[in-house]
Amino acid sequence: MITDSNEKLLLEGLAKDDKTAIETIYKQNYNTIQAFVLNNNGSVDDARDLFQEAIIVLYEKAKRDDFELSCQIKTYLYSVTRRLWLKKLQSQQRFSGEISHVAEVVPVEDELERHNQKAQEFEMMEKALNGLGEPCKSLLEAYYLQKRNMEEIAGNFGYTNANNAKNQKYKCLMRLKKIFFAQYKNED
Repeated sequence: MITDSNEKLLLEGLAKDDKTAIETIYKQNYNTIQAFVLNNNGSVDDARDLFQEAIIVLYEKAKRDDFELSCQIKTYLYSVTRRLWLKKLQSQQRFSGEISHVAEVVPVEDELERHNQKAQEFEMMEKALNGLGEPCKSLLEAYYLQKRNMEEIAGNFGYTNANNAKNQKYKCLMRLKKIFFAQYKNED
């Protein structure tokens, strides 16, 4: 069923333990899986584990002579990962929905497209953050990513008090927004 000859070659390579095929599948698909897991209360380690499990499922299927993939590899890996993640969340009682009906509720292609869009936006934000320069980049990372409070940031960055650190954070955030939206506008 696969119409793309590259996808067919990748599947055949996977079935034959071809390192290049496995690396290509990883490079083309891991970021989407990681974005999905991170956006749904998971960690980078969760994403790695789930991606490995999904690759193993695809590998075992690809080794069978009667296996025909009826979608793209990306879609298959995403749907397997999504199902595994929802099962894990349900077992941890962090997801209360009925997993057996998930595929009927949300078309995987639509959700995959949304995650690809979000991943693209995250990449643009990362570029904007890298273009921001110091100390703004470190200050915003300390507050938003490391979840540090303003008193701690003031002490670490040499501000006289938390209010000064807060004002600087606001100025840095405005600069980041300006850089990000300039890039975003150029993408359209």
